Amino acid sequence: MKQPDALILAMKNGDQQAFSQLYDMYSLAIFGVINTIVKEENVAEEIQQDVFIKVWENASSYSVGKGRFFTWLLNIARNAAIDHTRSKSHKNTQKNLSTTNFVDILSGSDNLNKKTDAIGIRKFVDALKPACVKIIDFIYFKGFTQKNTAEALKIPLGTVKTRARNCIKDLRLKVIGRA
Repeated sequence: MKQPDALILAMKNGDQQAFSQLYDMYSLAIFGVINTIVKEENVAEEIQQDVFIKVWENASSYSVGKGRFFTWLLNIARNAAIDHTRSKSHKNTQKNLSTTNFVDILSGSDNLNKKTDAIGIRKFVDALKPACVKIIDFIYFKGFTQKNTAEALKIPLGTVKTRARNCIKDLRLKVIGRA
């Protein structure tokens, strides 16, 4: 099996086998992030397929100089999942749900623990300050907007924005510093 960088380059050049290997490497983690946001496995699977189609079709737009491939892929997945939750069709399906569908939101950091293990950053998130863990959980793993996060944590929106920026910077430093 080729190294991820070689696979990415091959995929950008239209190599379907390289794309298939990248899919195998990242699909479980991407599914976990999407499913955390949409909370419906069937919908998460559809969004995951759409994400990988988008990755294949837009492979040429990925640039190593702008960041890591996984980060690029994760942002596409996260944005697709959030777009779905904001769609009119999703909102209509949510109108008559029972409160049992919202148990995940109330379960604290359990959700974050499972999903960050799946994408391999749990040890890095654990090393952050507790306030950062909460912010990352709400914004990146539960799909909350910054405004919703501010309301849930009962802190000003500006504070959420500043903390999110600083926490992601701290997380990035911890991940990069691991080598």
